[in-house]
Amino acid sequence: MNQNFFASRLSQLREQKGYSARDMSLSMGQGESYINKVENKRILPSLSVFFIICEHLNISERDFFDEGNNYPEQLTEMIEDIKRLDKDSFNHIAGLIKIIANKK
Repeated sequence: MNQNFFASRLSQLREQKGYSARDMSLSMGQGESYINKVENKRILPSLSVFFIICEHLNISERDFFDEGNNYPEQLTEMIEDIKRLDKDSFNHIAGLIKIIANKK
């Protein structure tokens, strides 16, 4: 992981949420160009600001760095829904996921 990854991951996740860089910066209590500076690799956030970024994106810190997880917020919600299923429903969903994933 490096600054290039951090910048592109932040941009990807921010855009998925439909936030502009300016609006996200301001809603986090930062200057209006803060997120833009991070995404353009001019600065890296402090650890405390990184936690705010993750909270703002509604994802865990771990999910931020999981580059194989393109939809962390949705995946977390889906997992919580799956946890409430009975065994038969769980097995049906697991089977469907395998079928769909193998069609790629």
